[in-house]
Amino acid sequence: MANILVVDDEMGIRELLSEILGDEGHVVATAENAQQARELRAAAKPDLVLLDIWMPDTDGVTLLKEWQRDGLLTMPVIMMSGHATIDTAVEATRIGALNFLEKPISLQKLLKAVQQGISRGQEVTRVASIPIRAPITPSDTHPSADRNYQPLAGISYPTSTQVSLMSADTQFFTASFELPLREARDAFERAYFEHHLGQEGGSMTRVAEKTGLERTHLYRKLKQLGVEPGKIAKKGL
Repeated sequence: MANILVVDDEMGIRELLSEILGDEGHVVATAENAQQARELRAAAKPDLVLLDIWMPDTDGVTLLKEWQRDGLLTMPVIMMSGHATIDTAVEATRIGALNFLEKPISLQKLLKAVQQGISRGQEVTRVASIPIRAPITPSDTHPSADRNYQPLAGISYPTSTQVSLMSADTQFFTASFELPLREARDAFERAYFEHHLGQEGGSMTRVAEKTGLERTHLYRKLKQLGVEPGKIAKKGL
């Protein structure tokens, strides 16, 4: 069960999505415009947002940019539209949207996208909950230091402004905390997809299944990040 916020200026769509998602066991809140969405986002902190692009006061892409700018894009957002172009969908993905659904939305696509969004949100929450200890300094090795300290498996701390995350067998991501949020996120996503493409031999189908993305969205994401599956497969990463 998840808390889902549906933002759409059409009452019929809000009611339909609310009914479908409610039948799936989710708790659904609805907003008919950006202002209501802001208020509900602040009050309820949803696990997932379904956000319409074309709305009368503030469009969905502008609201998405606002949340990203203010550090409020902490939940997966799935964009919806019956009139958006590919460029609009790509822009929303670049800003931070997880997926894009074209209206009229089929039940199967809706439920699949929602499940992927909830799963992605849970993954992010698990990563965010990993405690990060301050870098080890020479004083830490002194006999008076904490003898019960055990280094956190999978994370190394080379400097006070840098963190390295490691998989079970190999380090796959290193980034500085000094980077702007968008650059740090892009660096992580680039390494994330390169890792899975290498593991799956460049197979887009298997990577799409493993990462929980539709192939079309995966292609757009890789293009946006400058990742070339063919080259990665040849390198045997």
